[in-house]
Formats: sequence, C-alpha cells, structure tokens
Amino acid sequence: MAAMIPTENFETASKAVLKFLHQRLGFDLWMITRMIGDDWIILQTEDQSYGVQEKTVLNWADSFCSQMILGNGPNIAANSKTIPAYANAPIGKTLQIGAYIGLPLMNGQDDLFGTLCAIHPASMPESIQDELPMVELLSQLLSSILTLELKAEEHVRELQRIKSDALTDSLSGLYNRRGWDGIVSAEENRCTRYGHSACIIMIDLDGLKVINDSRGHAAGDELIRLTGQTLLSVLREHDIAARLGGDEFAILAVECSHMQSKVLIERVESALQQASIKASVGVGIRSPGSNMAAALDAADKNMYINKNKKQKSDEPDSHAVIPIRSPFANRRSFE
Repeated sequence: MAAMIPTENFETASKAVLKFLHQRLGFDLWMITRMIGDDWIILQTEDQSYGVQEKTVLNWADSFCSQMILGNGPNIAANSKTIPAYANAPIGKTLQIGAYIGLPLMNGQDDLFGTLCAIHPASMPESIQDELPMVELLSQLLSSILTLELKAEEHVRELQRIKSDALTDSLSGLYNRRGWDGIVSAEENRCTRYGHSACIIMIDLDGLKVINDSRGHAAGDELIRLTGQTLLSVLREHDIAARLGGDEFAILAVECSHMQSKVLIERVESALQQASIKASVGVGIRSPGSNMAAALDAADKNMYINKNKKQKSDEPDSHAVIPIRSPFANRRSFE
C-alpha cells in the first residue's frame, strides 16, 4: 500500500502518508509539523478525536517531538507515561497522550524541517514498536520529496525575479508596485504551504516633497536613488525591496523568523541613518496564523504611527529616524 503513495508534491504525499499510517497503525492524531524557532506549527493532520486544527501554532519546547529530537525519548513509545521526558512534557498536561510516534522530517541532510508524529489517548501494544522501520521509511520519503520541492521552489522564485526585470522602477532600481504585488502573492502561497514566516517593512521618506519644492526634482530623484541603493545593501540573499510609489518603499524578508526580523529592522534603520536618509519605518510579521495582507497592514500602520510621533515632536530635527515600536514586545498566540 505504501508504494501507492503519490509523490508529485510534498502536500499530497503528506496527506496520503498520514491517511495510510492511520489506517495501518491506528492512533487518533497524525500530524506533519514545522519547527521554526520556538514555534511548532501544525501543517497537516489526520485527526479522529483531538480537534487539533491545521495552522495551529504551539510551543516547540512543550512537545514530545522536541524531546525526541534531543534524544531524550524513543521514536515509538507504546506507553508514553513510562518515558520521563514524555511524561513531564507540558503538552501532556493539556492533551491526553498514552502513546506516541515521532520521526524527524529533514530539509537536506542536516536541516530539521519538522516532524511526522502521532499521539493516541491510550497506550498501545508493545508490538507497535515493530513498525518503526516502515515509519522511518515514510519519513525519509517525505524528507526527500520536501528537499527536492524546496530546491525547485528556490529556482521558481529566482525565475520569477528574472521575469520581473520589466517590473523594475528605473529610478530606484527596485521592484515597482506591479512587481512587488506579484512576488508577495507568490510568497504568500509558499508560506501557506510550508509554514514559512515572513517580515514586511514599510519605509516612507520624510520631507521628499519639501526637497523637490526647495531644491528641485533632481535632488529628490537623487534621494530616491540613494534610498534604493541603501535598502539593497541590507537585504539577505532572497529578500526583495520595492518602490511602491512616490516616497514609499517596502521590503519583503522571506523565511524570516521573529529574531531575524529584529536584526533586519535594526540594519535597515542603521543603514538609513548612516546614509543621512530621514524616513519613517514600520514592520509587520506574517506569522503562520496570519497572512501577507495582515503583515502589510500592520507595517503600514506602524510606519504612520512613527511618522505622526515625529511630526508631533518638539525636537529641532523632527525628521530624524527613531526606533519603531517593537511588534515583538507583546507577542500573542495565533489560533
């Protein structure tokens, strides 16, 4: 039966594997999960009784899987309550777990993507451990499909950018609005499929109209060119920057964790200050429980909050770049 599992892509193969394993081994909940930093994201489920929803975000350190990856517990525990690492795991305090199966899913040889795992309310027969070679084979199959698919996605992403050369703003050298919209839409699809996180940063130049009026449009154009060069200098390999129109710029940081977002926003602000570019900056996070539209809206609102703060400031230089209000200080759980 395992030979009939479709392999055209990771999503369909995962669904087929979960269904097959449930039929073969039982267990009320089978899952494909993603681990990003402290987050444990449920990508796909075959659920009979637990009511766990796809896209749920849990704490990785609370899970049995985190203990399994650390080597503190076996891949198959017919009676998980007899394994100290599993018996003491916080997730066992909120879910009734009597038996557990967990195998790593790898993106490449050494890069942990997440897990193929299962839980059951009651303990299972010890003979369930004899099924480990089969579950290992299926996890390796999924890991191979995932690795090939993510590599292919990188090539697709690069081709999209090459094709978008006609969608470049000639003045700043960045993507224009049309190019930005297409890339953001494509990245949203990837985030949904693989549980990626992302960061969007909005940048609005302070006083561009004043410069155009007082020093001429040539000076304003030079500021736009300098801003484009400055933003490009701080991007990571797969990030993109765009000029959305007039004095408004944006950055999309792909596969960007919360900690990486903090580092990137600091680099953006520092680079703008060093280039003597006065701008208001806002950031929004595309979390697994959200989407790009929400991240764009948050980034835009945070940018205007900071612009209004500077306009109300009594300091002589009311256009100086100030640190943005951190979106990480009061982090909330996503349903």
